[in-house]
Amino acid sequence: MNNGKNLKAVAYGEVLWDVFDNEKKIGGAPLNVALRMKTLGCDVAMISCVGNDKDGDAIIDHIKSLGLETNTIIQSEEYPTGLVNVTLDNTGSASYSINYPSAWDKIVLNKRAVEIVDNADVLIYGSLVCRDEVSRKSLEELLQKNVYKVFDVNLRKPHYTYEILEQLMHSANFIKFNDEELLEISAALKSPFTTLEENINFIVQHTKATGICVTKGKDGALLFWQGKLYENAGYPIKVADTVGAGDSFLAALTTSLLTGKEPQDAIDFACAVGALVAQSPGANPEVSHSKIENLMNKVS
Repeated sequence: MNNGKNLKAVAYGEVLWDVFDNEKKIGGAPLNVALRMKTLGCDVAMISCVGNDKDGDAIIDHIKSLGLETNTIIQSEEYPTGLVNVTLDNTGSASYSINYPSAWDKIVLNKRAVEIVDNADVLIYGSLVCRDEVSRKSLEELLQKNVYKVFDVNLRKPHYTYEILEQLMHSANFIKFNDEELLEISAALKSPFTTLEENINFIVQHTKATGICVTKGKDGALLFWQGKLYENAGYPIKVADTVGAGDSFLAALTTSLLTGKEPQDAIDFACAVGALVAQSPGANPEVSHSKIENLMNKVS
């Protein structure tokens, strides 16, 4: 397993319950990233808000039991813990119905949250949490900090505007898209290009980001890092569901790159982790070092 020891990471955004047909699972993209980074050896905190209810208590207890700092998760008296209804199609691809307003729409920073970002190596944030002005303003405050910023684009209609997405991209050192998100946002910014590679370069010119990653589902991912392009063509697996696969991919990639792994090794490792998550139900299955190595060795 890649060693993220001593890497101090903070994830900001939604923590919630993903509600499937017959069960509920704890989720939210930033939390999924945080939990995977923890298993990779990082020191991780989660900044969010849950309701002062049974669902909120259960999330905090769960996160605490996994070793993440929870003093940065506040409990709201006014708003309930977030719920998302997840529908899977026959290929395991997920669509989402996201309750509003939820507690995570109303994140207010406490002293500990600000302090922990001041001392962090990396801050990971997404676009969904910016659908409400309260959480967006708190994020804007954190984005002023001198910390490496990773923006996980997570387009969920109707919860975004191109104007806010552009602001979030301009704050980032590293941006992660899926292929559809890259093409949609590039087109909205008047890109004349059609290929992923051309539009990666378009975003590089348009922002201050020095790292960009684009996931392509079963076809792997592209990584632009320090002026060069790297690619992984994907690993053949049987998909159970795609929930959280991109989040674990981002966790593995971020951890690898920021602890000095070679970019090609980093994207290979991240694609293997993402594939293994897609192969198992739910967003946060256990992924062992031996399983990752076996999958990578099988393809190489």
